[in-house]
Amino acid sequence: MFRVLRTLGLALGLLGGAIAAQAPEFAQQYAQRLGGTVDELRRVVTTFESDASATGRSRDEAVARLSGDRDVLVARRGAAARQDIARLKALSRQQRALAEAGGPLGRVVAVLRNPDMSLARATYQDYVPAIPTTADGLTAAFVGFLATWAGWRILADLARRLVVGRRRPVLSRRA
Repeated sequence: MFRVLRTLGLALGLLGGAIAAQAPEFAQQYAQRLGGTVDELRRVVTTFESDASATGRSRDEAVARLSGDRDVLVARRGAAARQDIARLKALSRQQRALAEAGGPLGRVVAVLRNPDMSLARATYQDYVPAIPTTADGLTAAFVGFLATWAGWRILADLARRLVVGRRRPVLSRRA
């Protein structure tokens, strides 16, 4: 029976390793999507800044003018421009953090720290699992294997001790 549990623990460890190995790949696919989003937002904000400059206004002045307009459509465009500028700033900051992430699993930690939820959702929907061939992927696989296997071993040992403890006959003392 113990051999079956040990084999099951090994199988669970391998499964945990395979699942954990996907984290660096997800971070890579997230980073690619992030790069595309930053490029597009940069194009939108640059166009807005060019339009503002062509009318003799700074970017902030143009946003304020649009946002304060009585026409609801124009005011909404001002609010959208403000949101685009803020999102570009936040995503550019995250892109730098991903580029500067060091050590094993650094990109995974950088993504987990402050993900853009709409990008994370879109990445998840299009996610394609991959076999880990990078140092990060192999490290994640090893950590996942160890964590799952060790967790199983602890649970199996506890269960075995409980079962063995119940089987022991209570010795009566004779006086």
